[in-house]
Order: sequence, then structure tokens, then C-alpha cells
Amino acid sequence: MAWAKEVVSEVLEIVCWRIGTRIAVAPGMLAIAESAVLVGMTSFPVRVEVQATRGIPTFDLVGLAEAAVRESRVRVKAALAGVGVDISEYRVTVNLAPADMKKSGSSFDLAIALGTLVALGAVPEEAIADVLLLGELSLNGGMQSLRGVVAHLIGAKSRGVGRAIVPRTNEREAALVDGVEVELASTLSEIVEALRGKDPLPRPSPHTTDHVRLPVDDLADVRGQHGARRALEIAASGAHNLLMVGPPGAGKTMLARRLAGILPELSREEALEVLAIHGVAGLLSSSSGLAVERPFRAPHHTASEVALVGGGEHSRPGEVSLAHHGVLFLDELSELRRAALEALRQPLEDGVVTVCRMRLTVTFPARPMLVGATNPCPCGNYGDGTNRCGCGLEAIRQYRRRLSGPLLDRLDLHVVLPRVDLLELQSGAGGESSAVVRARVEQARAIQRERRRSGEVSVQTNAHLTQRDVERVCRLDAKGKAVVAQAVERRGLSARAYGKVLRLARTIADMDGSTAVAARHVTEAVLGRVLDRDRTNGRPSAESAA
Repeated sequence: MAWAKEVVSEVLEIVCWRIGTRIAVAPGMLAIAESAVLVGMTSFPVRVEVQATRGIPTFDLVGLAEAAVRESRVRVKAALAGVGVDISEYRVTVNLAPADMKKSGSSFDLAIALGTLVALGAVPEEAIADVLLLGELSLNGGMQSLRGVVAHLIGAKSRGVGRAIVPRTNEREAALVDGVEVELASTLSEIVEALRGKDPLPRPSPHTTDHVRLPVDDLADVRGQHGARRALEIAASGAHNLLMVGPPGAGKTMLARRLAGILPELSREEALEVLAIHGVAGLLSSSSGLAVERPFRAPHHTASEVALVGGGEHSRPGEVSLAHHGVLFLDELSELRRAALEALRQPLEDGVVTVCRMRLTVTFPARPMLVGATNPCPCGNYGDGTNRCGCGLEAIRQYRRRLSGPLLDRLDLHVVLPRVDLLELQSGAGGESSAVVRARVEQARAIQRERRRSGEVSVQTNAHLTQRDVERVCRLDAKGKAVVAQAVERRGLSARAYGKVLRLARTIADMDGSTAVAARHVTEAVLGRVLDRDRTNGRPSAESAA
């Protein structure tokens, strides 16, 4: 029975399948591939352990995997079959470690597929050692675009991982992260050939680091509203939050949409952080590059609390994070849900959003300039000089109470817009262009950056000065102290509002090129708090409405 012994020997040897040549399989071999999972903005390493043994054909996946991860079994099987690998005779077990961390998303497909190939002996084990593998596979083995590639690569760099393989469609994002050797792939077969020592995978092209400029509206389009234009420039110069109150058609929305055009360009670090946030939210396309214009977000006033601050089933960033380093414009501010408005208080103070769930706590950066726009009363015509307002005093009080005192405290500058005169609309004479105003804003920001560079303060913009910074750079003379004391007494400024006035005065002084904060700077800053008196006495005033 010599022939029977030969058959048994051949079965024990297990020669299984082909990828170009005949490959012998080592049954029971444990392969380890490196991948990662996004938890908020943080990329956590995931060790993909794959064991392939001869036996009843199964494909088991363990490690607290959600539905999208469990479905990877189907995609991986089809993708492997597409490159000539049949695993129908093997028992494949995949463990995603650590097992106590929930795994979500589809980025594990590539690591599972390559781990399976290593376990079958088709790919050398050392070929995927210390390599971050990210990619969703299609049924034919193609690589699909992923969200959060920038965050993953930044996390890999911090962990000391020097090499990564990502989909070619994420090339523009991947090229922006230094310190990680990124390789691009369009198909699984390309990767297999490269890992077996044949054609190497391409690297991101240098041109992918080009900056992207987005179109912005020009401030020269605005007619009249000189006080509002001044407030807009002050807010931009110090990154202050702004509230605009005025009747419908006064230009609140028009002004807000031009704020981004007078802000300085993003630095590379800021732009990369913005890109990472938008990538985690899945808002980037394959053509996305490094934008230098600051983001502008304008959600509808029916937005929920989760939509504004983030969270949800997969803990995605909300609008306050998507506007990080840019502008978050909330039109019809008084119409937003009370819970959504109050949820903004903590991010505006701390610059981050912490979303806490039963098994998960994630943190998103959230340092935008908040610009709110609202009407002075339910009908919007109170104090516009036309006597068309039919709202009763109690209705006006109730309407204004929708904006709580703590929220108003966090809005540094309050500006009231009158109705635009018809002659100004017909004159066709616009004000200064965004480029002219932007130049002055950049000068004021340069003073603040130099103050930070010299170690005098701990932050780069006046709006975010700490209490110690305020005491150091916002010292007032006797006249300035008298103005503030009068404001505290008459307007009932809280301690937080008092600090906002000092920071605002520091910005106005920087715009004047003044080292000291003079009384005139403090006076203008105090006049920017016209709504504080309404909150303290509970009745509408002509000063704040017209």
C-alpha cells in the first residue's frame, strides 16, 4: 500500500493554493498584524491575531467586534478568493486584541486578510511586522477609502510605528503626516506582491501637500453697518465670540459669512488638526488637501444637542468641533433648543468636548469663534424705529430669556445692528474689502503671537488668555479701573464678564498698536456688553434694541 502512504503524506504536508507558485502551508501557525481603531480623535492600536488550521471550515471573529467588523469575514473571504486563495478547507480564528475594547468600522479588513495569508504561509511573517495596516476591502479585493487616516497616522507616529499601508484614495491626507513611511495600494493583490518582494508599493506624491484655498465672500459687499463691521474686526483680531442682535434683513448673516475671510490663514499644525477632525467625521473627499482657510460651519437652528457637541452611536465630532480653529455661526440663536444652547457652555469655556457614555469617554477639540445672530423680539421689529413691533413686554422678556446669563457671559462682544438705510443700499458704495481688514487683523494677531513666543502669556489669542495672563498683560491705569468699576456697578457684570472685558480691551489696544491698555480701550470693550444690563434688570432697553 505504498500509494496510500504517499497520499497520507501529501495530505499531512497540506499543499493548498497558488499565488504565482506552489506554496506549502504550516497549519496552526499564529500570525499577528497591526491595525487601529478610532475612539473619538484618538487612534488606539489593535493587534489582529489570526490562526488558520486544517479542519471544519469556519471563520470565527472575536474581540468585542461590532456588526461592520463582523461582516469583514465575508469581504475578506471574497477578496482572498479574488487573488486565488481558497480558505474553504481551513478553520480560521481571528482575535482583535485588546478584547475588552469595542471595535467598530471597516478598517480591519486589510489586517485580517494579510494576517490570514501569513497564517497560511503565503506571506512572510516579517513582511507585516511593525506595519500599520488600514483598509476596507471590496469583494474583488479593491481598497476602499477610509475616514480618519490622518488621526490614525498621527497615533501611529506617537506609538513609534514607522510604516503604514493605506488605500491609494487617501493619498492626499496620508502625505501630510511626517514621521511615518506611508505606502499606498489600490488592491490586495498589489500588497501581496509587494510583501513577497516583487513590485514595491508607491509612496504619496509630493504635490499632495499643496495648500487648498477655498472661496470666501468679500466684506466689501456689506452696505452700512459700520459699528458691526468694527465689531467683526475686533472679534477676528482676538478670536472673540460675537453676538449680533438686529431686525430681519439688517445683515447679520451676511456679516457672519464674511468673518472667515478676514481671519488669518491656518498654520500647518492647525490645518492638520482641522483635517484630522473632518477626516474622523468622514467629510473628506479623495481630492481633499491641506486647506489654509478657516472652517465655517452654519448648522440649522433645529440642530440637536448631539449634532452641535458630538456623540451619537459612533461618537462623531459635532459642529462645535468641525468649526475648530474657525467660525461656528448659529443663526436664529434664540430659536435653538435650550438643551443644545446650554451644551455649548462647557466647550466655549474649556476648548474641548468630552462625550461620556456608559462604556466610552471621548474628547474632541472645540475651539471655534462662536458667532450668534438673533432678533430683538419674536417679530424682530422691536426698536427698529418703524413702530411695527406688536410684541408685548412679557413676550419680549420671555424671548430674551432664551439666552441664559451664563451663555451671554461667554459671548465676549455684543453688537446691535440697526435697520439699513435705503440710501446706503442704493448708493452702491461698499466699505473696505476683506483683504484690507484682514491685513489689520493679521497685524494684531502677530502682536499676540509674539507675546506668546516671548513667554509673556501661555496662549496665542487674547480671547483665551488665562487668569494669570490677564493679570500680567491687561493691567489698567486709574481711568481704566474707574470705567470698569462703573460698568460692574451699573451693568452688573459677573466675574467672567469682567474678565471678558479685560481681554477685549487688550485686543483693542493691540489693534491700536498700544502696549498699555488705556481707558478708551476699556470704554469700547464695556460698550460691547450692552446685553448685560438687560439680563440684570429683566426689561428691554432702547440701547440694546436699536
